[in-house]
Amino acid sequence: MTHAVITGATNGIGEAIARRLAGEGLTVTVVGRSDERLKATQERINAAVPGAELILERADLAELAEVRALAGRILAGPKPDVVISNAALVTGLDRMTSDGLPRVLAVNHLAPYLLLRSLAPHLERARLIVVGADPVSLGRRPVDLDDLLFSDPERLGEPVELRPFFAYGQTKNMNAMFVFELARRLAGTSVTVNGVHPGIISGTGLSRELPGLGALVREAFRSGSLAPPGPQPGRRTPLGWTEPDDRPAADVGADTPAWLATAQEVEGVSGRFFVDRAAVETAPHTTDVQRCERLWNHSARLVGFDA
Repeated sequence: MTHAVITGATNGIGEAIARRLAGEGLTVTVVGRSDERLKATQERINAAVPGAELILERADLAELAEVRALAGRILAGPKPDVVISNAALVTGLDRMTSDGLPRVLAVNHLAPYLLLRSLAPHLERARLIVVGADPVSLGRRPVDLDDLLFSDPERLGEPVELRPFFAYGQTKNMNAMFVFELARRLAGTSVTVNGVHPGIISGTGLSRELPGLGALVREAFRSGSLAPPGPQPGRRTPLGWTEPDDRPAADVGADTPAWLATAQEVEGVSGRFFVDRAAVETAPHTTDVQRCERLWNHSARLVGFDA
């Protein structure tokens, strides 16, 4: 492996992955939506890994045109051996893109769908990795295939204040479904695709657009109104949720995605979902072929692709 592309790489888990892979000698393309943050990330990684070979790519993944342009620039340069789709956010359901799409759907699902579908046919040998979320928690809330755009927020359930979090969960379930369907379509090639849960990690900035949401989610876990998550990377005991920082740091979240990028033991492995370097089963509704095809086809229409 010589070249990795990482989205959402200007902080948190994405930056930790970039730093680790740069330390292993890979050229790393760091994708972010702010020139200022890209340069700050470059400085931090260079301080930790002197001589790191970094390429900076600015793209707002909420905008489909920018995702298409990013794919074109990536393909115009040295082809990547690894592409890690890590960018994600939690935001209000009323926050839309210029394409008229919910930002949470565009960034978390449609951007990786469009980017990886654009790149995969042009790569001879590569590992595609999609950073998802806790498969135990997500198993409880199947994707609502009749309302991908969250046009009827009531379908997300109660309480109202947690609906942005529930919508985020829907998009993370879409990530898993996309991984399995893309892997099925790439079978027989030398391009693999796998999903990964990095863990519930501190300092990711995931909900910076809704600064009070994290406290609401933690309280819901503490009170039992949200069922507890599954086993978490880097922990032998369940999360206590007693303090906002009762979560591992970004390096823990980066471990399994970075391992999937380079480890010999997963060479040729495709269509799996990993937690703490182990392949795990996800809910049947994420692997059902008919459901995955429906999501694939609807996503294609939303980004302007043929199915």
